Amino acid sequence: MSESPEIPADIAEMSFEAALKELEQIVEKLDSGNVDLDQSIDIYTRGSLLKQHCDARLRSAQERVDRIVNQNGTLSTQPANVE
Repeated sequence: MSESPEIPADIAEMSFEAALKELEQIVEKLDSGNVDLDQSIDIYTRGSLLKQHCDARLRSAQERVDRIVNQNGTLSTQPANVE
């Protein structure tokens, strides 16, 4: 299994919303077809890192919600499959 590349500090510091917004902008650029091959590869790579960051933020949020529910004991939940 290949190891994921390390998330750059500028991405790691982003909120989920900021990372998602930049990811949407990257998709728009790639869909436009107005970028050359090398730039496409660079922004695709950044998009992949942004997606990994968003996935990690969502998993973390789900874990926090699961802990809250389990601590209160009033609701029963199955951990969500966020993969």
